[in-house]
Amino acid sequence: MNHSFDALPPLRDVLAQFDLSPKKSLGQNFLLDLNLTSRIARAAGRLEGAHVLEIGPGPGGLTRAILKENPASLTVIERDERCLAALRQVEAQYPGKLHIIAGDALQNQPLLDPELKTRIIANLPYNIATPLLTGWLEAEPWPPFYSSLTLMFQKEVAERIVAAAGSKSYGRLSVLAQWRCTAELLFDISPQAFTPPPKVTSSVVHFEPRRQPLACRLTSLSKLTAAAFGQRRKMLRQSLKPLGISSQVFEETGIAETERAEQIPVSGFVALANAYDALTTR
Repeated sequence: MNHSFDALPPLRDVLAQFDLSPKKSLGQNFLLDLNLTSRIARAAGRLEGAHVLEIGPGPGGLTRAILKENPASLTVIERDERCLAALRQVEAQYPGKLHIIAGDALQNQPLLDPELKTRIIANLPYNIATPLLTGWLEAEPWPPFYSSLTLMFQKEVAERIVAAAGSKSYGRLSVLAQWRCTAELLFDISPQAFTPPPKVTSSVVHFEPRRQPLACRLTSLSKLTAAAFGQRRKMLRQSLKPLGISSQVFEETGIAETERAEQIPVSGFVALANAYDALTTR
C-alpha cells in the first residue's frame, strides 16, 4: 500500500481548496476518477524505476496514479498557474520524485537524457494533442528519447492514428504514426468521467517506437503526404503532379497513379518519398 497516495485529499476537495475550475481556453477537462487514472498509468506498462514525463497534469489525478506505480522520477509540465499549488501538494508527499515545470509544453519541453528512455503519459489537452504528437513522431535522431507514449485523445483523433489504408479515417497522421511507431487503441473513456464532460468520447492510445522504420527522409514523406491528403478526392497523378511525380515514378514504385491517397499503405508512401528524393537529386 502506498501511504503517500492515500494521504492526499480527494481530487474534488483539491478543486474546491484551490478554486480550480477547468478552463475551456486551455482545453481542460479534469479526470477525477482514480480507477481510470490508475488504468491509464498501468496501460503504459511497468513504471517501477522508469522516468516519466506527463503533459498537462491539471490538479494531478493522473500524476498521483503514475507516482503510485513507483517510477524513478516524474516530470510534469503545466501551463495553468492555478494548478501549481495542487501539484505542489502532491510533490510534498513524494519528496524528490516529482519535478514540476511551469510552462507551455509546445514551447518548453525539457531536454531529457536519451539514455533514460522516458515514458510519456498524458491526458492531453484536446487543443494541443495533435501538434504535440506530431512533434514526438518527428523527433530526431530516431529512435527517439522516449521508449513509449501512452496518450489520451478525442476518439476521432485516436481512430485516425490507428486507421488502416482504405478506411475513411486514414490520413497523414496515420502514415506518420504507423511509419515510426506501432500504435494501438487500448480503451475508450466516457465523457461522464470528466469535469466538465466533453462533447466527445476519449480514447487511450499506446505507441512504441520502431527501432528501424522503413528508410526514408521525414521531410520528403511529410511533403508527399501533405500533397496527397490535401486533395484526397483526387487521383495521385493529379495531387502529386505539382511535386513533379510522373508516370515513370508510379511505374518504378508499382503504385497505380489512379489510386487515391487513402488507398496507399505506409510502405507505398515510403516508396514514393524515396522516388521523390531520387528525382530531386538527379
